[in-house]
Amino acid sequence: MLDTSKAAQLVLDDGSVFPGISFGADKSVSGEVVFNTGMTGYPESFTDPSYRGQILVLTYPLIGNYGVPGIDKEHNLLKFFESDKVHIRALIISDYSNNHNHWNSRKSLAAWLQEHNIPALHGIDTRSLTQKLREKGVMLGKLVNGTDVRLEDPNKRNLVDEVSIERKQIYEAGKKRVLLIDCGVKYSIIRNLLARNVTVIRVPWDYDYSRERYDGIVISNGPGDPKMCKATIENVRQSIKEKIPILGICLGNQILALAAGANTYKLKYGHRSQNQPCIDLETGRCYITSQNHGYAVDTKSLGKDWKPWFVNANDNTNEGMRHKRLPFMSCQFHPEAYPGPVDTNFIFDRFLRMVK
Repeated sequence: MLDTSKAAQLVLDDGSVFPGISFGADKSVSGEVVFNTGMTGYPESFTDPSYRGQILVLTYPLIGNYGVPGIDKEHNLLKFFESDKVHIRALIISDYSNNHNHWNSRKSLAAWLQEHNIPALHGIDTRSLTQKLREKGVMLGKLVNGTDVRLEDPNKRNLVDEVSIERKQIYEAGKKRVLLIDCGVKYSIIRNLLARNVTVIRVPWDYDYSRERYDGIVISNGPGDPKMCKATIENVRQSIKEKIPILGICLGNQILALAAGANTYKLKYGHRSQNQPCIDLETGRCYITSQNHGYAVDTKSLGKDWKPWFVNANDNTNEGMRHKRLPFMSCQFHPEAYPGPVDTNFIFDRFLRMVK
């Protein structure tokens, strides 16, 4: 039976109701309900800015058993998280583990969520909920914990503007200088560049970087509809004309495609997990990748000078592209992983070989 003193519920846009038990912040919120099929990595996932505005359902049944790590820093970045805050709107799980045990655990998941004012429910039939989202597609929903709230579609806002850095920041590490367009960048992308002795110039999503000194560009991951990032698209379009080496990651793949004249569209239920199989069309090799996105590039809209690089083995959607002659490349998945397999970490090296 539910603990009626903590009873709350998830209500979907189609009227479906999923009763549960609150173990996070005592509040009601609305957002887009999405699911993640990964087995581990919730500290990294919850702090990924790409989850901005979303109520996250985890399909793995037991959550919280290894707690939450400490706030150690490296390069002035939190070492075990992907940003400085929790970005999910709310959390929905099946079974919460009150007891946590891990060498790096410093607090419980419940305490961490309450600290960041994030509501959460457990005791939910996440299998039934996920089946509904796969069949009908992601939909709006609200976690009702006492006071009711109205449904709000986060994709109608410029979510990138909400998560991007406010002013330029430089991380000194080497002679090569990479300009990182922060659309909601995961810290692991910065860490991967610094580990390769690259100085990173991190700038806001709409920053005019025409007067900066750099050797290559990385367009980061981020939340929401890429078409909202009009300033980024225009800046990247100019960089394409100047033939500056470019790497796009996740949302960066979509922005690069839009800047090149291609189109993007919303997926039915997106890709959110650390177990997405992607095929390298150049070698035929299949990689297991970490992903978090709800939009995709329309491969058929790519111009004659571009070619798809990776394709998703599950649904055949675009997972990356390359220019046939110039130093432009992108991937829809996360080569930095965290969480997830690091099999595609080589993409950073391949990009940096193009950067002179």
